Amino acid sequence: MPSLQPKYKRIILKLSGEALGGKGGDPISPEILESLALQVKDLVKLKIQLGIVIGGGNIFRGLTGTQQGIDRTTGDYMGMLATVINGLALQNTLEQAGVHTRVMTAIEMKNVAEPFIRRRAMLHLEKGLVVIFVAGTGNPYFSTDTTAALRASEVNAEIIFKATKVDGIYDSDPMKNKNAKRYSTLTFSEALRQRLKVMDSTAFSLCMDNNVPILVFDLFKRSNIIDAVMGKKIGTLVTN
Repeated sequence: MPSLQPKYKRIILKLSGEALGGKGGDPISPEILESLALQVKDLVKLKIQLGIVIGGGNIFRGLTGTQQGIDRTTGDYMGMLATVINGLALQNTLEQAGVHTRVMTAIEMKNVAEPFIRRRAMLHLEKGLVVIFVAGTGNPYFSTDTTAALRASEVNAEIIFKATKVDGIYDSDPMKNKNAKRYSTLTFSEALRQRLKVMDSTAFSLCMDNNVPILVFDLFKRSNIIDAVMGKKIGTLVTN
């Protein structure tokens, strides 16, 4: 019989910007936001302390900008600002669902969000507020995966939940190879050695050095987040 007590108490949930996109090409889907809000509300009811790191790829991606002639540093800052838009959209939907939140930004914009201050973020988490971390690390050349690894280490999160469109990590692209093998567990060393592109190498290295495991699972199966919190075996767990 599985335990009725959550396995984890403080979690960083990493969401890609693309996950917010609608089928019609809309960068932000109200339906997906509402589904996310209900899942987050389920976690809050379990007294889970939750921080969310959100990407901006549905609006603008820095690396794509460089291919269009935009300076890499400028493109990365544009991508960071895109995460602020996503964070505010998610905050609005969560607040409408009755979930109290704070948006904390690595790039100061005092009329929009609180500046990221580690002790303040931890206090918000301890009070039961959902903290949405935006604007990446505040520095170019770092992905929001690295942001998730950094924030998880800073606030002493027990695990990173990386919610994606696939049900774990595969040895090749399951959309292109029907014989692709899904891993149930991996070590950070194996993930780095095989260059598995679920998270970038900087994020993997940070998690490895600070002993923060990563669970990769399918965001769009409603029960997955609760199952993961309860310690059920879903997706792929990456650990030391």
